[in-house]
Amino acid sequence: VQLQASGGGLVQAGASLRLSCVLSRRPSMRYGMAWFRQAPGKERDFVAAIFSTGTGATYAESVKGRFTISRDNAKNTVYLQMNSLRPDDTAVYYCASDPSVILSNLGSRTAYAYWGQGTQVTVSS
Repeated sequence: VQLQASGGGLVQAGASLRLSCVLSRRPSMRYGMAWFRQAPGKERDFVAAIFSTGTGATYAESVKGRFTISRDNAKNTVYLQMNSLRPDDTAVYYCASDPSVILSNLGSRTAYAYWGQGTQVTVSS
């Protein structure tokens, strides 16, 4: 499975962006889809995740109430709607997918075998 992320950009604080991640094919079973982000000099951190069934939406505390993850299985696409962006949201955002993810590891970076190339999000103050 290949993943292609897009939608990043340079915005001012308070603005919104929507990231998209297209999967090259859809697994026949339920699979997990997630967004992670990595700021310069920092580790890649969990942002949000969801199952392909639309259940299990999970968020990092830092983005709760501002970001929304969703999926469109007909388009093999997962989205991350980001509102009220802050300068500390600046990072490269990566999408990930894996059919073996379960609820207990939905937010774990090591649970995902398939990764997109990343899209840069820069929020200016």
